[in-house]
Amino acid sequence: MPILCRLLRWSLVLSLWTAALAHALTAEQARVIAAGDSTDERVAALQAAAVRSDPALATLVQAMLDGDARVAGDRVFVLRDGAAVDVVTGAAATLPADAQDVTINNRLRRELQAAQAALQLFSPERRERAQAIERLRREADASRLPLLERAAAAETDAALKAQLEGLQAAILVAAPDRARRLAAAERLAASGHPATRALLLERLAPGVEPDGAVRDALRAALRQVESRLAWGERLGVLFTGISLGSILLLVALGLAITYGLLGVINMAHGELMMIGAYATYVVQNLFRQFAPGWFDAYLLAAIPVAFLAAAGVGALLERGVIRWLYGRPLETLLATWGISLILMQSVRSLFGAQNVPLENPSWMSGGIAALPNLTLPYNRIAIVVFALLVLAGVALLIAKTRLGLFVRGVTQNRRMAACVGVNTARVDTLAFALGAGIAGLAGCALSQIGNVGPDLGQQYIVDSFLVVVLGGVGQLAGTVVAALGLGVLNKVLEGWAGAVLAKIMVLLFIVVFIQKRPQGLFAMKGRSAEA
Repeated sequence: MPILCRLLRWSLVLSLWTAALAHALTAEQARVIAAGDSTDERVAALQAAAVRSDPALATLVQAMLDGDARVAGDRVFVLRDGAAVDVVTGAAATLPADAQDVTINNRLRRELQAAQAALQLFSPERRERAQAIERLRREADASRLPLLERAAAAETDAALKAQLEGLQAAILVAAPDRARRLAAAERLAASGHPATRALLLERLAPGVEPDGAVRDALRAALRQVESRLAWGERLGVLFTGISLGSILLLVALGLAITYGLLGVINMAHGELMMIGAYATYVVQNLFRQFAPGWFDAYLLAAIPVAFLAAAGVGALLERGVIRWLYGRPLETLLATWGISLILMQSVRSLFGAQNVPLENPSWMSGGIAALPNLTLPYNRIAIVVFALLVLAGVALLIAKTRLGLFVRGVTQNRRMAACVGVNTARVDTLAFALGAGIAGLAGCALSQIGNVGPDLGQQYIVDSFLVVVLGGVGQLAGTVVAALGLGVLNKVLEGWAGAVLAKIMVLLFIVVFIQKRPQGLFAMKGRSAEA
């Protein structure tokens, strides 16, 4: 008989639970949520209704957050395009004259936002479900457990399902039952989220967890979580180093051509890069004013404009000044330094001394969440890809075109190239314009990740010379290896010793390396090259 009574009791509970899940939002629930006697009562009704993920509740929550909910007697209405709709039935209705606005306080607003996120757990869009999980992670409590269990049972994506289960474990780790806390600690060990580490540290604080076995499980879980987070940090440093290396590669690539071919110490190379950045700024403003619907494509149009603007200035610079100073490195250095000052002052006069604002296209905003503590920004990824494309283009130009043949010939033996009919003066101009144009491309890329101002080029000119000298004068392969190597080394040392000491250590490394190998990583090959 007791067994029969127990079975009847459980069957009644199960039937009531099933009926509750099957029923939609009721008029009484809507009234209590909208105009209950107390905030506690309204919150309790909201949390109970959120378990069922009813579309009518989503409508009510959104209307209350937007200020478009009205209550009259036992009925709740929402306003849509100036017309009233009964929130329970969804049918059009006439708004009573005595209808009152629904008021909410800060606590209820937070609960409404949490309920909105909870309802998004059942959205057909994976992105919305992922966003809902992240929002609930910040506001997880025991009242969300039924909802999370339903969402985990219905979730088809393996990664999101694992996150939901981890969120349940984060709530259960504070449960009164020791066995549930122990199971939750073991489940949290599989997480790699920074919030899990913070939760475990909180639970391991003195006086929080009374059971020794649970504390041991929490410590073991913390070690595993920190190990996963450490890998995310290492990969983040590696990506940041590659990103910095790609920037150095873009900046130094043009300098490798001009310095390797002409032997010119061009102190205005950074200002050529600045011209490319300002050309991008001008193109952006033209698109914003004359073609706002095509604004996202402005960067594609800015690439050739930046190249041509910087290449044109570079050609004028070579024909007007540098061609008269070949073979005199000190005079060339002083002249190009003076030209850099002239270019910076010209930009200040045209655009002002302050930094100018550039906006990323929408397709370069955001990033890829590779790991819970590692996000790869789209603009950084785009710069890495862009640097590789520019490198491939320069390599093909040097190896497969007539201009590239002349450049290689003049670089290896200028006198012999002139003897066989190569117009070395024209090659010098074209090569210098090419190097300047690549600097303009670097400025176009840098405009997407940093400030654009008259002093932009001064930040990279020294590093670009270090890359060229370390890699080997006139060697593209050496420039690539040196740029990526210095970028990664700099970021690794920054995390260990700080930015200033990292810079000093990198400079000391380059000084020692050049003393041991003056020709750089890749020595020039040719009849006129020194052994």
